[in-house]
Amino acid sequence: MEVEEAGGGVENAGKDEVEAEYHSHDFEWEDLRAEVESDPAFSYHLSPFPGPAASTTSPPQPSSEAWRNFHRRHASGKFFKERRYLLKEFPELPNSKDCAKILEVGCGNGSTAVSILRSSESITVFACDCSKDTLEKANEIISNTKGIDIKDRFHPFLMDVSKEFFPDWLFCNACKSSHGNCHEMRKERPDFLRENQCCVGGMDFITMIFTLSAIPFAIMPSTIEQCVCVLKPGGLLLFRDYGLYDMTMLRFLPDQRVGFREYMRSDGTLSYFFTLDTVRELFHAAGLIELELEYCCVRSVNRKKNGKKMQRVWVHGKFLKPPSWR
Repeated sequence: MEVEEAGGGVENAGKDEVEAEYHSHDFEWEDLRAEVESDPAFSYHLSPFPGPAASTTSPPQPSSEAWRNFHRRHASGKFFKERRYLLKEFPELPNSKDCAKILEVGCGNGSTAVSILRSSESITVFACDCSKDTLEKANEIISNTKGIDIKDRFHPFLMDVSKEFFPDWLFCNACKSSHGNCHEMRKERPDFLRENQCCVGGMDFITMIFTLSAIPFAIMPSTIEQCVCVLKPGGLLLFRDYGLYDMTMLRFLPDQRVGFREYMRSDGTLSYFFTLDTVRELFHAAGLIELELEYCCVRSVNRKKNGKKMQRVWVHGKFLKPPSWR
C-alpha cells in the first residue's frame, strides 16, 4: 500500500535527484504556503469540506481492492526503486544491534525492506500488505537481490491494516500484558516460530512509509493504535508521508476531493496530505513521544518535461513508545 513519486500522476521522473537530496531544505514550507494560499487557482484546496450531514457523497472507504489493482498494473517491479536514502534519515535502522525486529506496514514491492535488510545482517523484517500479488513480488525481488541473505530474515504476511488486527504471533497478549490493553488479536502460528515460542516478542521498529496517507483519515487513529500495540516499550515508529501543498496535492481537481486534504485518484486509491500538527496530534493521541517532526521540502527537476521544476513536500517523523509503557 505504498506510493511515492507516483502520487497524483507523477511518475519516476526526477526521482534520482529527489533521493539524492532527501531531507534537504531547498525552500521554506511557509513560503510555499503563502504562495499557494494567495493563488485563486488553488482556493478549492483550502475550503472546508462538507460534513456527513451536508455532503451528498459518502465518506471514503478503505480502498484495498484499488491498491491491489494498482500493484497488479505495476507488477514488473520497475515502478519503484530501492529507498537507500531512508537509511540516512533513519540511522537507527542500520545502527541497530542485538537482532532488531522491524515491522514494515504497507510494504509494497519491498523497496524499503530491501534497503533495511542490506544495511545489517542482524535485522529481521516482518512486512505486511493488503495485496497477495505484491507480497509475492516483494519476496521475489528481495530473494533475487545480490548481497542479501534473507533466510529467516524476511517474513511477509497478508494483512489489510485498515480493516484487520495484527496477528498475535508478533506480540502476544501474555508477553505484553504488563504494557497496557490492546485489541484482541487473531491467533495464527507461522512456521518460523520455534515449538516453545509463543510470539516473536514485539517490534523494535515500525516503519510507516507512504502508508498512512492511503488510509481514510477517519481510520488513521485506530490504525496507529494497533501499530503501537505490537511495538515494544522503548521502540521507535518511523514515519514519512505526503506533506500539505506537495506538488501532487495541487494537481488534484476539485471533483477528486473526498475530504479535507483528502483526495481520490482516478484508480480509486486515496491520498491524504499532512500538516505537522495533524501528525503530532495523531501520534500523541496513541501515546507516543515525538522525537523528530519536520517538513522535508525538495525542489527537483523533471528532465522528461523540459526541465520543469517540482516542489515536493514530505513529513518526516520519529516517535518513541515510552519505555515505562503500561
